Amino acid sequence: MTDPIADYLTRLRNAIMANHRVVEVPASNLKKDITKILFEKGYILNYKFEDEGPQGSIKIALKYDPRTKVSAIKSLTRVSTPGMRKYVGYRNMPRVINGLGVAIVSTSKGVMTDKEATQLKVGGEVLCYVY
Repeated sequence: MTDPIADYLTRLRNAIMANHRVVEVPASNLKKDITKILFEKGYILNYKFEDEGPQGSIKIALKYDPRTKVSAIKSLTRVSTPGMRKYVGYRNMPRVINGLGVAIVSTSKGVMTDKEATQLKVGGEVLCYVY
């Protein structure tokens, strides 16, 4: 696998399209940080890190509207790929759906949202857009 973040996002997208309640993905520190951001911003219901085997896994409980059965996540888009990295400064931070969505950025101070990176005045690699 050449792009584990794209695999992570694809597993989430596929589970949402199949209306699954829980999805399990292989763990890494970057994936754990992205999962924490998704939970803090209210896109997922809950998560659990399991340390079984050499790599471990992340179990993610997806969030749906109880009445309409529509997922809280409308779109997950990978921005920076191994073939074409996308770096931005804090002044040029992207706004997802005019500030309603979240851009997840990997900075020198850790993985954070676009708003947090702008407040701390740090730039970095734009990993993905979520809305």
